[in-house]
Amino acid sequence: MSKLTDVPKRILIGRALRSDRLGETLLPKRVALPVFASDPLSSVAYAPGEVLLVLSIAGLSAYHFSPWIAAAVVVLMFTVVASYRQNVHAYPSGGGDYEVATTNLGPKAGLTVASALLVDYVLTVAVSISSGIENLGSAIPFVVENKVACAVGVIVLLTLMNLRGVRESGTLFAIPTYVFVAGVFLMIAWGAFRGVVLGDDMRAPTADFEIKPEHPGLAGFALVFLLLRAFSSGCAALTGVEAISNGVPAFRKPKSRNAATTLAMMGLLAVTMFCGIIGLAMATDVRMAENPAKDLIHDGVPLGPDYVQHPVISQVAEAVFGQGSLLFIVLAAATALVLFLAANTAYNGFPLLGSILAQDRYLPRQLHTRGDRLAFSNGIVLLAGAAGLLVWVYGADSTRLIQLYIVGVFVSFTLSQTGMVRHWNRLLATESDQAKRRHMIRSRAINAFGAFFTGLVLVVVLLTKFTHGAWVALLGMCIFYATMTAIRRHYDRVAEEIAAPETPSEDTARPSRVHSVVLVSKVHRPALRALAYAKLLRSDTLEALSVNVDAEETRALREEWERRGIAVPLKVLDSPYREVTRPVIEYVKSLRAQSPRDVVSVIIPEYVVGHWYEHLLHNQSALRLKGRLLFTPGVMVTSVPYQLESSEAAKLRARKRQDWAAPGSVRRGPAERAKDSSPHT
Repeated sequence: MSKLTDVPKRILIGRALRSDRLGETLLPKRVALPVFASDPLSSVAYAPGEVLLVLSIAGLSAYHFSPWIAAAVVVLMFTVVASYRQNVHAYPSGGGDYEVATTNLGPKAGLTVASALLVDYVLTVAVSISSGIENLGSAIPFVVENKVACAVGVIVLLTLMNLRGVRESGTLFAIPTYVFVAGVFLMIAWGAFRGVVLGDDMRAPTADFEIKPEHPGLAGFALVFLLLRAFSSGCAALTGVEAISNGVPAFRKPKSRNAATTLAMMGLLAVTMFCGIIGLAMATDVRMAENPAKDLIHDGVPLGPDYVQHPVISQVAEAVFGQGSLLFIVLAAATALVLFLAANTAYNGFPLLGSILAQDRYLPRQLHTRGDRLAFSNGIVLLAGAAGLLVWVYGADSTRLIQLYIVGVFVSFTLSQTGMVRHWNRLLATESDQAKRRHMIRSRAINAFGAFFTGLVLVVVLLTKFTHGAWVALLGMCIFYATMTAIRRHYDRVAEEIAAPETPSEDTARPSRVHSVVLVSKVHRPALRALAYAKLLRSDTLEALSVNVDAEETRALREEWERRGIAVPLKVLDSPYREVTRPVIEYVKSLRAQSPRDVVSVIIPEYVVGHWYEHLLHNQSALRLKGRLLFTPGVMVTSVPYQLESSEAAKLRARKRQDWAAPGSVRRGPAERAKDSSPHT
């Protein structure tokens, strides 16, 4: 089977890399920015729209609150970025929020953070790709008609790209991310120039629409609640900020400084784009509604179910650049593409966090190992499967999925910053150098403000989004927490049970006797080899064992055994129901019952074939027997392989492939071949 899958695997993800080439996959800042910050950068494509959608509940008059909400998001973004810059300097090992919370607040807090981040990473993939599909669907009807299939297809494509390795995927993602950022800044600059200098009247395609408010005349507590809900929706712009602190090991040296610089660049770009789009949306009179078919009205008539509501960024670009213009098309394409690529933040954060959790025995150990391309392949595949399931369940609807968003990331923000405050308190208790103390006190103040602010936002998010879907995210966190706790408990129990004792025990004592049993069905080469091997073991007793499922074959076996004069007693078990596995298991158990201090060694001859499909025709009884015997105490199982001609032919084909000379290799001579064998190629 491995030979069958090897060629497609190499085509899809490339040839395997040596472990000593891990340094070649580390990222410079220019590549790390799109790899780790594509999520918060791309969120400006939907975060402004989420703010306006919520405000539209109170009608058009509530839109004048959007600049204040944007200002609150900006303050929060700068607070979180400044706080995480302290994190990457204090904890550069890549554990991020999980390591900070575990070290300073205890394992339970760390596990809570890990659960929140794992849920948020899965949601990042689902939301980003679903939003990208919706943006692309406004131009290509086929995509809208097959949203789920297209979204799953994009997830598969991103998975394959990430399985090729961080460096390669980062290089591929850098170009569209930078095109998107440049396009947004050009739109903001040109829009400001047209509005302020030229005095042009830029109008969005929805500028002439009216909004029918669901709850007109909101005031007092109801209005405050609405503004808080709009603010919590705008906080979608902050998702993915923590990925840089989790991915510090993927940066080039000096890792902490490069990660901190990338954080600052990301925060500045995201804030500028978010505010610019909100400002242009207000200037061009963009209209959005949660239910546009009924709540958007033109000439006194609702627009109806055929109307497709385009994202805010698309409407602003149409107003600034003109519908159908080259810049409008380029920005629309870059927006759709970067929303797909925003999922790459999760593809880098989830597998790395999963590896750390697996190292701490909270997740299966398979998540800790790197794949052929030095990426955490198992974590990447697990993330893709979870996100694909979520997209299928929610029909790739970003409006429904985004209600699940934010909760996990603010849980990790709050616990991480609280942990950093305790970190600085612990260091200040022993530090006497005044310059260092002043630096620590300043860092502690930043983290304390961050913990307070993000904790306040977490409460707001829970209050305003719980009934809209946030409970699903909380349920996912609880499931992750319970699962990881159970896995850790299992690993601890197994480690305790298999620990080598300091004093002699029954595991180190030699058994009284060894009773060897060789399973035979016919007298052929594999059976004779197994008998010869069993004789070499010099067991206390040795016998051959066969099961009578066909009287004629059993008679032929006895006659051939006597004719050859094989000096090993042959025992035949009757099987009236033509079973093979059960009689052997019962016989082995009876031997153990007669002499509990004896060890029974079951020796099974097996064929080794050269083609994957031949495995279906051989060794099935042996596999079933070995599977059952594993659960029988005091029984050792030994396979004696016999290589068939197809296996030898397969080895010969492999040798021929190794010796194959590429066209021109003879002309190039031995120098090229020596270069090919270098570990640096």
